Amino acid sequence: MSRIGNNPISIPSGVEIKFESDVVSVKGPKGELNQKIDSSIGVDIDGDTLKVTRSTEQKQHKANHGLYRALISNMITGVTEGYKTQQELVGVGYKAEVKGQILEMNLGFSHNIYVQIPEEIKITAETVKGKNPTVTMESHDKQLIGQVAAKIRSLRKPEPFKGKGVRFVGEHIRRKAGKSAAK
Repeated sequence: MSRIGNNPISIPSGVEIKFESDVVSVKGPKGELNQKIDSSIGVDIDGDTLKVTRSTEQKQHKANHGLYRALISNMITGVTEGYKTQQELVGVGYKAEVKGQILEMNLGFSHNIYVQIPEEIKITAETVKGKNPTVTMESHDKQLIGQVAAKIRSLRKPEPFKGKGVRFVGEHIRRKAGKSAAK
């Protein structure tokens, strides 16, 4: 029994959902998203609720049941409220600047790093004196914003000794003691 897959999804007003030939389309005030669904999963739209069903009790079908229910729920949340993620650049001389859809960062390398941001994401960079530079991304697509945030973080992962690098706001980095602690 899938606990997540069996939960119905309430459809807010202003959101259109279509299910045709194994593709779910969700359209709302913030944008439109499409998701291909496995043929073993069915989608029943009844008024303002949506229910995801599965054809058999196979293990893979049970796993897909909860997966696709969560994906559709995230799509509905994205087109109504949107998603937002913030990352901070921790390190001396680290900077971030946005020029159109290009994020320019100085992360302590000998050269600046340029990242092309997709059109679906609205990005801003803020630098306040005495605080770490912050990069904020907003979008209606949770998967895309997570992928771009992971790519930016991978350019300079936070290291455990000094804590320098790109991290999510509020993320706790487990610190290690250096060589002098061994004595």
